[in-house]
Amino acid sequence: MTTAAENPYSRPIPLLAIVLVALAVHGPLLLMELPSSSFDANFHMFFASHYAHHWFNPWNEKWFAGFSQTTYPPLTHQWIALISNLVGLKMAYMLVQLIAILLLPVGVYRFAKIWVDDRAASYAALGVVFLGSLTFLVYQAGQLATVASAALYLNALPYLYQWMTESSGRSLVKGLAVTLSAAAAHHVTLIFGVVFFAGPVLWTAILDARDERVAASTSGVLLRAAVFGLLSIVGVAIVLLPYWLALIQHPIHQIPIPHDSRANFLLNSITAINYFVIPYGALIIALPFILVRGASCPRWRPLLYGFWLALIFGLGGTTPLPRWLLGRAYEVLTFERFTFWATLLAMPLVGILAIDLLDRFRAKAAVGLALAAVATIGGALFWLNANPFRPTATAKVEPVDAFLNRDGHDAYRYITLGFASELAKVSTYTDAGSVDGDYNSARLLPEMTNYGSAQLTNAKFYGTAGMSALRAMLEHANRYGLKFIFVHDPYYEPLLTFAGWRKIETFNNGDVTAWAKDDVPPAHRIASDAIPPAWQGLMWGILPIGVSFVAIFLSLFMRDTRRVPVGIPLRSETREHHIVA
Repeated sequence: MTTAAENPYSRPIPLLAIVLVALAVHGPLLLMELPSSSFDANFHMFFASHYAHHWFNPWNEKWFAGFSQTTYPPLTHQWIALISNLVGLKMAYMLVQLIAILLLPVGVYRFAKIWVDDRAASYAALGVVFLGSLTFLVYQAGQLATVASAALYLNALPYLYQWMTESSGRSLVKGLAVTLSAAAAHHVTLIFGVVFFAGPVLWTAILDARDERVAASTSGVLLRAAVFGLLSIVGVAIVLLPYWLALIQHPIHQIPIPHDSRANFLLNSITAINYFVIPYGALIIALPFILVRGASCPRWRPLLYGFWLALIFGLGGTTPLPRWLLGRAYEVLTFERFTFWATLLAMPLVGILAIDLLDRFRAKAAVGLALAAVATIGGALFWLNANPFRPTATAKVEPVDAFLNRDGHDAYRYITLGFASELAKVSTYTDAGSVDGDYNSARLLPEMTNYGSAQLTNAKFYGTAGMSALRAMLEHANRYGLKFIFVHDPYYEPLLTFAGWRKIETFNNGDVTAWAKDDVPPAHRIASDAIPPAWQGLMWGILPIGVSFVAIFLSLFMRDTRRVPVGIPLRSETREHHIVA
């Protein structure tokens, strides 16, 4: 019989060691500010900048001639705003992203223990550090809120399991606090997480009650699940009340904007690499094991079903299922987040695979697993430069901001053309407003919503729809006080000349040109019924950040009665299954 001394891989990896590995891997990348050129990083910093200056006023005049930031859950942006007072806006973004990354393996470890023992859970948590999907979201997509909300939600679900199976009041209180924090970070994660994450947890608790693995009865589990669900719904409704009111008042009615994550991966190899191969990495090799081993035990099947459904959704338009189930919402969502969730759901079963290999092959397996992990994260980082559609810094925006901030130019509105995600960076450091913006769900101007295109700055990439939207906005320049246009792509210059604009300045040795229209009057506030009343601004500034402080306090000072939750020894899994059967 192999002893622990003979097999150094027979013990769980300490959770602190896993967190330190995450810090060692991602800390330097964040200190180098690698995510700053991702698609959404400047968007998040723009939102955070507004909170830093106008904490209790979510109405932002800088985009779309005015929009409400209550249309996006504020927690990550508010934390960036708070920390930015100490280290600046960009480094605050990196620190909040790092905190989310460090919370993720902790959440996966605790979530995995619902199904597996400490050892497999530790390897599952370690594997998360190297996930291609995590690297993709952090360094390419810049989806800070998705990562943060998933990390918080995974930490909340073990409390749900313990509350359902043990009627632990502490678990109820802590689980609700962390769940509300997850919702305050990103509502979409919480909504879909009910199906992909909470559903398997509830199903497993019912199986454990039926098989008498826990003291609770099946009816007790269902009753306590209903209590947790009802309290969560009420809590989320209150904490994000301004968001729900904004959505009810102005539901998203605009022509669908195309997105590559909704494409058929079988018809586009670059899209398949970007949204499937890179996020899954070495997990592609493990897929047969995940399916076979997950189906081999009834207690693991809820987890397998959650993974399988998330995997199918992550394929976007490759299968018809997402469109069938989501209806209109299919045209609003992007689907890379589902792939991220699928990889998280796979990790407990990947932890089982890791210990099976380590028990059988020991050092050889350790080397192989390490190489697979490094290849996965390395491939995702390499893809940042190899991807032909990668986000790249487009231009030095400082001269543009300097122009807008002098000589009363901020009395007029502006747009940029060819600036890509740098649009949000320009907006962050000037007081001038724009009729463009980088958040599609907040747009109310008809020139933006009546065409199937996103930002005006990227108009040409949306073909006829994009150029039609741009022409419509130029025709109504006087209405919006749109006097200045900054061009980083000569493609747009003939259109501007034809529309009566003239070139007035050049920046960066001609890399950026400034155009103006002489007869445009100063901008004025556009009347809108979307401006939140003062009481909503107070709620928005107090409740989301408040529940996160409550969650931190409870996590630090309300200790768990025991380890949460109860995993089962893997070597007895099959034997137990036969006994129950």
